[in-house]
Amino acid sequence: MESPNMTLRDVPSEDRPRERMMLYGAQALSNAELLAILLRTGTYKESAVHVAQRLLIQCGGLRMLTDMSMEQLTEIKGIGEAKALQIQAGIELGRRLARSTMNETVTIRSPQDVAALLMEDLRYLQKEHFVCLFLNTKNHVIGQETLSMGSLNASIVHPREVFRAAIKRSSASIVCAHNHPSGDPTPSPEDVEITKRLVQAGEIVGIDVLDHIVIGDKRYVSLKELGFM
Repeated sequence: MESPNMTLRDVPSEDRPRERMMLYGAQALSNAELLAILLRTGTYKESAVHVAQRLLIQCGGLRMLTDMSMEQLTEIKGIGEAKALQIQAGIELGRRLARSTMNETVTIRSPQDVAALLMEDLRYLQKEHFVCLFLNTKNHVIGQETLSMGSLNASIVHPREVFRAAIKRSSASIVCAHNHPSGDPTPSPEDVEITKRLVQAGEIVGIDVLDHIVIGDKRYVSLKELGFM
């Protein structure tokens, strides 16, 4: 491993991430090396690889990096606004690539369809995000909106906000989803309660709530399949 005081020009060319990627492909590089390519340059005393290694250690690993804000990134020595933007752009491209195999018109036929659409967006988040998918009469997704962001263990959303957004889009029905930062998608009593409230409100305004999906880490649960709606 290179010395903390070694700059990239001091590293043998075959050990530099760009050269290694050209020779062996991206899959041969470590997370720090791939991140170093995004950063492009290090500091006067550190190579880009060492800055990337330190960034991953300080943020708690690649998974935690995906949820870091601009302010949090730029607090780390060697990461300015330009580098922070490059990191966030790379993360967003990865998310979009994960969704790119789906057709432009997404049709929701099952909980699996919801999970496929939202899993990569929600599974890494460190706070609960409550998301609604708005559907037309053919169950095509015509809109998606994050309606609340809660604490580490609670998401607060009011039916009024949900159905105001649904009516604005002339939705025929909606599907709700939120993540559990713990990675365990088991519904909480609060999840069950808000689902029942949303179903009741939907019956009043004439917009069906088709399901409520809880997203964990590569796992999900459908409250409809569990019999809570």
